[in-house]
Amino acid sequence: MSYIPNTKNDINEMLKKIGVDSFEDLLESIPKVLKSDQKLSLPEPLSELEIEKEISQITSKNFSVDKISNFLGGGAYDHFIPKVVDFLISRSEFATAYTPYQAEVSQGTLQAMYEFQSMVSELTQMDVTNASMYDGATAMAEAAIMAKNITCKNKIIISETVNPNYLKVLETYCKPSELEVVKIKTKNMVTDIDAIEKHLDNEVAAVIMQSPNFFGYIENMEKISNLLKDKKALFIASVDAISLALLKPPGSYNADIVVGEGQMLGNHLNFGGPYLGLFSTKKKYIRKMPGRIIGATKDSNGKDGFVLTLQTREQHIRREKATSNICSNEGLNALAATIYLALMGKSGLENVANLCVQKSHYLYENIIKIDGFSKVTDNPFFKEFVIKTPIPAKDLIEKAKNENIFAGISLDNFFPNKTHELLIAVTEKRTHEELDKYLEFLGNL
Repeated sequence: MSYIPNTKNDINEMLKKIGVDSFEDLLESIPKVLKSDQKLSLPEPLSELEIEKEISQITSKNFSVDKISNFLGGGAYDHFIPKVVDFLISRSEFATAYTPYQAEVSQGTLQAMYEFQSMVSELTQMDVTNASMYDGATAMAEAAIMAKNITCKNKIIISETVNPNYLKVLETYCKPSELEVVKIKTKNMVTDIDAIEKHLDNEVAAVIMQSPNFFGYIENMEKISNLLKDKKALFIASVDAISLALLKPPGSYNADIVVGEGQMLGNHLNFGGPYLGLFSTKKKYIRKMPGRIIGATKDSNGKDGFVLTLQTREQHIRREKATSNICSNEGLNALAATIYLALMGKSGLENVANLCVQKSHYLYENIIKIDGFSKVTDNPFFKEFVIKTPIPAKDLIEKAKNENIFAGISLDNFFPNKTHELLIAVTEKRTHEELDKYLEFLGNL
């Protein structure tokens, strides 16, 4: 925010225009119990040079992921972001506090949303994609509500290999919607598909699976799809967008709805948000889809143009016909993803995905050679995996900080009995030197 200095004369003139005698008159609506009579004990004013020096000293204490070897994952990933992404989204045409969702939205913004939809549809191999959701968790929850509206059934089956944070959001959404959530236990770090089959009945609206799952392992999505082929239940797939450069896209195994977190597509970690929800589906379900959809058209002069084609929220249509109360999309985050995907292209995204696979497997294969460390499963993984540790994972993480390493996530944050299991993520940003430094640290334990 820009600092706008006002002299006493400026302030008096503004108060006179408003029609009050003092600034305090503007605060009359605030209860006295909330106001403090104590004057703030502020230091003497400083010059610009002194202020810069003081702020610089304070900010130098920050612990930035750019100054540390970061092996954190669990839904937020430290991928490389080309500088041009931040440069373009910072242009005044795009960077605004106002969310562009009304009819007066500019052609440039509409085109950017349209391109975002097109590229995500190509990545997922699905018919249609909306102009984004809040994040991966709310996208999954909205997909469950959408499945209920389509099937008129009230039970959701979800694997416990799904991100636990997503599961909490889903349960919050489902409670007022009277949707029963049936959780399927994990088996060897992946979903117990036999258990899903046992719970499939005529009341199931959808089955939700995540691949790669929360632990990083690749699920058998085709088997689930085949299982649902003769059932009147939808298949909701949660995906890692970058993994789709190598793994089979959801459209190829007949997923009905595809959701995911788009943070890794050109968006910074941002202290956990704002992030970007991806949401794609089959064309036949387009009118049940939440959010908004941008379409391409021609104007009366035959020129290409873009319009808000569908906007099924309760502020635009009758509440009982609205698909969601989502009232905006993550426009700037979606723009960052659009620029990132356009820059990377098909081959660039494949290179990123390949580097994630190679570097994560290099680290994994060398960790399990270290005395005291062991694998928990032989299941294939993309860029994230779990290792059994000789000491509590939380203790290991604290020791690693002293070496400027974020070692990973202790699984007992989510599963109390997994005190000696460490979730490690490796992106293309991690250098060979960083990987070897991490291995050296673990070896010295």
